[in-house]
Amino acid sequence: MAEASVTAANEKQRQAWLSGAMPGVERVRPGLWSIPVPIPINPLRYVLVYAFEVPGGVVIVDAGWNTEEAFGALDSGLNVAGYRIADVKAVLVTHLHPDHYGLAGRVREASGAWVGLHPADARLLHERYDDEAMNVLIERQRELLVRCGVPDLKAEELAGASKVIREHVSMAAPDRLIEDAERLDLPGWNLRAIWTPGHTPGHLCFVEPDRKLLFTGDHVLPRITPAVAVHPQSTQNPLAEFLDSLHAVRKLDVDEVMPAHEFRFLELAGRVDYMIGHHEARLAEIEEAVTETPGLSCWEITTRLTWSRPWGTMLAYQQRSANNETLAHLVWLEGRGALSRVPGEPDLWFPDEASSTRRDFTMGAMRGAT
Repeated sequence: MAEASVTAANEKQRQAWLSGAMPGVERVRPGLWSIPVPIPINPLRYVLVYAFEVPGGVVIVDAGWNTEEAFGALDSGLNVAGYRIADVKAVLVTHLHPDHYGLAGRVREASGAWVGLHPADARLLHERYDDEAMNVLIERQRELLVRCGVPDLKAEELAGASKVIREHVSMAAPDRLIEDAERLDLPGWNLRAIWTPGHTPGHLCFVEPDRKLLFTGDHVLPRITPAVAVHPQSTQNPLAEFLDSLHAVRKLDVDEVMPAHEFRFLELAGRVDYMIGHHEARLAEIEEAVTETPGLSCWEITTRLTWSRPWGTMLAYQQRSANNETLAHLVWLEGRGALSRVPGEPDLWFPDEASSTRRDFTMGAMRGAT
């Protein structure tokens, strides 16, 4: 489907994204700063850290990867705003991925800041980032890939594809657990957490209703859609949760969206509608593939779908993500009664013959996904 256009809140920031450059540090509101922090060897290139001025320092949303370059960029960006790393009072982490959580521990060491995370993501930290526990997680991922129909040697390669990112995370158990609808204690700001599971089980957005701002992390981005996948640390039906979370933020009365990547933009509802439509189209494509060729594995379906780049050019971690995203859509279709699976190694997918009509993938139907 055609990409929906959004209006950038800052055209220079959008042009920097499109040209492959780093955007500048920006004062986006009185007392609020946007600081780009580079991500190594990643097409997203940078994470946008937001800094709220509070008495005696700043509170930041997300932190970046744990690299010297990222730490230096965060410190330099804070210097532009008149602060230092030592002035950080708190790190509000939208979710546990390394480009958001990786530097949190180091920032805490340098400043004494407290680190906050939703409990659903906090529960996953040890297994994800402890070196010994990570090996168990990798084995669980390999077993899942085999159930999806990935050949044994390929499954071994894909399962461990993200192990190299461990060095970019400074393990930091959160000091505080941030719950849904919790109001954060930021003097001068009316900041409230919104639990938006899907991309991760504990993903958080933050809304500032007085200034009509929404900080979306990876939940809503201006040009790309976040990965929503079934994997060993996901919930049973993450796509259903993600779609419900999109509807939840769509209702908010905000003027500007502050994402963690790309650029700030204006049209929240329009962008959310496009993202829902994207998943509608993907669900229809997957159901059609299974209807035309019953008995496919998830891996076979994945390799037949349309992706943003040729399948053969994808790196191992991208192919794994693609497979697990396909599985999330299959699980959603299974939950709606459109498809059924025959368990095995691999699991095989079939049209649900008990259903006599095609499923209606309208927004109304998806609103009742869970």
